[in-house]
Amino acid sequence: MSSGHGHGHAAGRHRRRLALSFALVGMFFVVELVAGLIAGSLALLSDAGHMAADVVTLGAALLATRLATRPDNTGRRTYGSYRAEVFASLLAVALMLGVSIYIVFEAIGRIGEPAEVSTGLMLVVGGIGLVINLIALFLLRSGASESLNVKGAYLEVMADTAGSVGVIVAGWLVIATGQPFWDTVAALVIGVFVAVRAIGLGRQVFAVLGQHVPEGMDTTVVATDLADIDGVSDVHDLHLWTLTSGMNVATAHLVTDDPGDNHAVLDRARDVLRSKHGVAHATLQVEPREHQGCDEIGW
Repeated sequence: MSSGHGHGHAAGRHRRRLALSFALVGMFFVVELVAGLIAGSLALLSDAGHMAADVVTLGAALLATRLATRPDNTGRRTYGSYRAEVFASLLAVALMLGVSIYIVFEAIGRIGEPAEVSTGLMLVVGGIGLVINLIALFLLRSGASESLNVKGAYLEVMADTAGSVGVIVAGWLVIATGQPFWDTVAALVIGVFVAVRAIGLGRQVFAVLGQHVPEGMDTTVVATDLADIDGVSDVHDLHLWTLTSGMNVATAHLVTDDPGDNHAVLDRARDVLRSKHGVAHATLQVEPREHQGCDEIGW
């Protein structure tokens, strides 16, 4: 028995905010890249590099939300294209790690080398970047708690916000001390911060791709709730996983003593899974007690 999909994937509800954030970040990336080259600031260039990753990530997130809503006319994708959003999040992880590694290597390579930094331009561009990123954070904040796809974009922008703060702090330190070295230090800090955020998001993405039990859901509790349904004497072959953010999926075999009560059992089980555990799609098999063979399955 299938309960059908939920009322829509989580990221789709925030597509307009993703689009506006993409436009803002995309325009500022060009400004920051040119300013970084003119100012000779590694911190500014590293932040521009990370903003480039933002542009790609936000663009991929937008594309994924569009793909996820497209109907499948091939008959090959029986779960639709919802996983496109998870792959977009994986792209965000890869880009964040790539940018952080590049930043760190560039910063290490600059240590001990003389450098001239235009601090005035650093401060102006860093300040503008901070405002742009704060606006994007505000736009994406609500969706980040619901969707891995939006969360990937949100963390990218959050890391960029930290980068803008780092650029501003580095500019003031260079002015105060006369040492361009602080520009390199800021770049290193930005790189490490981006890497830490990427690893955290990566763990969540691989949990979904690995079909782990959804966060906050306990298999034992779900099995107990199903077994407590009137008419159910046993539950086995219970599987729980996440298709995409906001769409948890379950399959289970329910053993009953009275075949005449199967319809009511299915309705009760569907309601329990949806209302108590947030399962958007359930496939349930009802079996008589004398049915044999299922317990031989090892997974």
